[in-house]
Amino acid sequence: MKQIRLSDATMKQILEGFSLSFKEKIEFSKLLDRLGVDVIELEGISNVRIDSLRIKSIAAAVTDSCIAVPVELSGDNIDVTWCALKEAKRPRLQICAPTSAVQIEYLYRKKPDAMLAAIGKSVESCAALCPDVEFIAVDATRSEPDYLSSVISLAIEKGATTVTVCDTAGAMFPTETAEFIRQLYESTPALCQVTLGICCSNSISMADACAIAAVAEGATQITVAAHAMNVSSLANIARIFDEKSDTLMASSAIRTTQLSRIVEQIDRMCNHGSVGSSFGSSEGENDLCLTLHDDQGAVSLAVAKLGYDLSEEDSAKVYSAFREIADRKERVSLKELDAIVASSAMQVPQTYALDTYVITSGNTISATAHIKLIKDGAAVEGVYIGDGSIDAAFQAIEKITGCHYELDDFQLQAVTEGREAMGQTVVKLRSGGKVYSGRGISTDIVGAGIQAYLSALNKIIYEEEVE
Repeated sequence: MKQIRLSDATMKQILEGFSLSFKEKIEFSKLLDRLGVDVIELEGISNVRIDSLRIKSIAAAVTDSCIAVPVELSGDNIDVTWCALKEAKRPRLQICAPTSAVQIEYLYRKKPDAMLAAIGKSVESCAALCPDVEFIAVDATRSEPDYLSSVISLAIEKGATTVTVCDTAGAMFPTETAEFIRQLYESTPALCQVTLGICCSNSISMADACAIAAVAEGATQITVAAHAMNVSSLANIARIFDEKSDTLMASSAIRTTQLSRIVEQIDRMCNHGSVGSSFGSSEGENDLCLTLHDDQGAVSLAVAKLGYDLSEEDSAKVYSAFREIADRKERVSLKELDAIVASSAMQVPQTYALDTYVITSGNTISATAHIKLIKDGAAVEGVYIGDGSIDAAFQAIEKITGCHYELDDFQLQAVTEGREAMGQTVVKLRSGGKVYSGRGISTDIVGAGIQAYLSALNKIIYEEEVE
C-alpha cells in the first residue's frame, strides 16, 4: 500500500478571505503538524526581516512535517529563503513557474525557451542548498504536452525531488485528470524517479474527486487546504483515504481521530482570529495588547506594525525590555510598546544634547521657544515662534540643526499620578521611509517632548553618518 503525502497550502494561499497574526501562523503550523500533515507550505519572503523570523519560528515549532517555502523564479532570494528555512527538521524549497503558453507569454513576458532556462537554473540553485526541492508547474493541464514534458524532465535532471502539476483552471472531470496523469507518465519516463504531486482547483467542485483520480494513476502527493479554499479539502481527502484505503491501495498519515477537532480549531482561527494576539487586523489596533505569553516573534511583528525596522540586536533589546514590563503587569498596549522601542532600541551617542530651554506662551501672545543645545562641546541656539509650545520647540530645534524630518507621531502619557505627575512623551520621526522614535520623561510636558524629539533626531543623524 502506497503512502500519499498531503501538502497543506492554506497559509500560502491567504489572499483576501482572512489573515492570521504571527502567533496564529505558528499555532496553525503546530496544529497541522499534530494532525500528521506531511508538508506545510508557507508564504515566500517579501519583507526579509519579518518573513525570515516567521519562517524560522515556524520551523522551530514544527517537529515532524516538512516545511516548504517558495523562492522567486529569478533566483534572487534563494539564499535568503534558505537561510531562514535551513534549521527546519525537514526543509523544502519550491520553484513555481507557469508552463502554459498563455501564462508564460502574458504573465511573465517570457518566451518558452527563456522560461525553460530560468526553471532549470532556479532548480539547480535550490538543489545545491537543499536536498528536497519541489518544482510546481502552474497551469500544467493547459500546457502543450511536449513542452510540459521537457520542463519536467529538465527540473528532475537539475535536482527536483517532487514535481507538482496544477489544474489551475479547475475545469477537468476525474476521468480527464486520470488520463492527463497517465499520459504524463508515458511522455516523461523520469517522473518514475520522483514524487508526482497534483494540485486541483475547485472551480467546479471537483477538486477532491480529481485528486483521487490522479492518485489512482500514480500521483503520490496532493495539495490540500485545511480551511475551505479553492483546492482539495484536507478533511475530505483524509476521510476518503480512511474509508477507501483498501480500494485505492493507498493511505495517508493523517490522524483521523483528531481530524474533526483540529479542523474546527483551524476554522475558528481563520474565521474569527480567535487564537493568539490579534495583530492581523487594523481595526481597533491601538486597543490591542501583548501579554507575557507572547514570544519574540509576536512582539517583533507588533513592532513592525508600528512602523519600525529594527536590527536583530535591537529586536532582542526590545523583547527583553518588554518581558520586564510584562512581568509586572498583565497587558502591554501598543502605545506602551512604542515607548519601550523608543527607550530600548538603537541607543546612540548624543550629537545634540539639551542645555536650556525657555518657552513663552499665553492666550494673548504666540508661543515662542528659545532652545540652547550642545554639539561637540559648543553651544548652539535658536528661537522660533510657533502655533503652540511643542510646535515652537520642535521648530526651534529644526532651525538649530538645519534638519527637517516628518513628524510621524507625538504621544503623551502620564507615568505617575498627582499634581506633580511625571509625563512621558514618545516622538516618532520618519526619514527615508524608516521610523525613528525617542522617549522623554519630565514633570514638564514640553521638556519631555524636547528630550524625546532630540532622542529620535540623534538616532537619525547617527545612522546617516554611519551609512
